[in-house]
Amino acid sequence: MADNLTFFSKADNPEMNNAFHKAQETFKYFWRELSWEHHRIVPALDLAFAKVAFMENVSYQTEPIVEHMWISEVDFDGYSISGVLVNDPIELSNVQNGDFVEVPLNQISDWLFTSGGKTYGGFTIQVLRSGMDNQERKEHDEAWGLDFGDYNDISIVYEQKQRPENLIEHPMSINMKESLAKFIKEQPAELSNQDDAGYTILHRETVAGNRTSVEVLLQLGADKNVKTAEGKSALDLAKQVGWEQIIPLLEN
Repeated sequence: MADNLTFFSKADNPEMNNAFHKAQETFKYFWRELSWEHHRIVPALDLAFAKVAFMENVSYQTEPIVEHMWISEVDFDGYSISGVLVNDPIELSNVQNGDFVEVPLNQISDWLFTSGGKTYGGFTIQVLRSGMDNQERKEHDEAWGLDFGDYNDISIVYEQKQRPENLIEHPMSINMKESLAKFIKEQPAELSNQDDAGYTILHRETVAGNRTSVEVLLQLGADKNVKTAEGKSALDLAKQVGWEQIIPLLEN
């Protein structure tokens, strides 16, 4: 996973730069949760946004203008993030509210999803909250209508403890193991079907970081050597996104 946002941020704000890096490092967990949200009959998330660094070169003699703005309807293919811009730019003229945008992963500067008023992610928001007094934080949170909690203890994954060893697998991946196997046995063509970008179900489950699902698909005959339209195998995607627990399954 790309981890260099120096070009899109100012070096004189180390706290915010650190927030950008943390957001990029953990974006895969945001996407894993969002991918499972698409499977749920009853939605669990109230909202889900990603913040992106947008840039415009006005003149070769000056530094580019950079604005960090939120997008909704987020999609992710392992390399690029797309969605709809939901902010009005202040200075930029090359994008506007409501535009469909697509950017490389290294332009992500934050992500946020909420459930029941509780927030997950929001690294840049917590940097701002850390500089507020108690009353300012209270007013800030009330304006958002959300519980941002302790700015020193940012939640990353929904309904899971935060220790790294508990971030490895999503509970829905485990719980849906038998249902996925039953579905594939009834619809074996789903193993080889490719979407317009050449992604198979194995590619998509790999990008989402669902080890149990990947195991089931491989056991039932999924071809791990199939490549997307861009020439990427499931292994390439696992390495790019950083799902270390899936890489061995695809290397063997």
